[in-house]
Amino acid sequence: MTASPQPPAPLVLGYGATELEVFLEATCPHSKRAFDKLQPLLDAVGPDALTIRIRFVPQGWHLFSGVVTRAILAASATEGGAEAGLKALAGVFRNRAHFEFDGHHSGPNMNRTPAEILAAIADLAGVDLAEAWTWNSVTQALKWHIKYARQNGIHVSPTLMVDRIVQSDMGSRQTIEDWRAAIGV
Repeated sequence: MTASPQPPAPLVLGYGATELEVFLEATCPHSKRAFDKLQPLLDAVGPDALTIRIRFVPQGWHLFSGVVTRAILAASATEGGAEAGLKALAGVFRNRAHFEFDGHHSGPNMNRTPAEILAAIADLAGVDLAEAWTWNSVTQALKWHIKYARQNGIHVSPTLMVDRIVQSDMGSRQTIEDWRAAIGV
């Protein structure tokens, strides 16, 4: 690992007193559905009412999950900061088939290397990720996300927490209005 000029920037939307933490896996279709609701939810309630923190919970059955998550964190550690990280995450969600296996076990991704995945995400983020990929701060951030999810009993994606309380009744299939009612904003 190489020294880190800066840690990955947190992926945060809004700045309100109520906090929504959304645990996502970047190749999960359910996480994509939840991610697509975050900005519209913030627009509906206002950025001064809600802080949305994106957390990662890599899933072993999504076989490139760790590589993809690390690449997103590396993007957020570049000069592009959180904007580059969010752009990488949104790009992966838009191009999910390029990063996921057919049936979680086969298909064209069987022949892809981590270097190819990293290059593809760098293209989506619009930043070079090769150096940031090697930074210790990216490794530490990846470990932190995993440990934080585990300490909160989070094993699936997406999972949502409001003010540090897991909301088992909130899910990606609900409407923004349902989320708003559950959050209380």
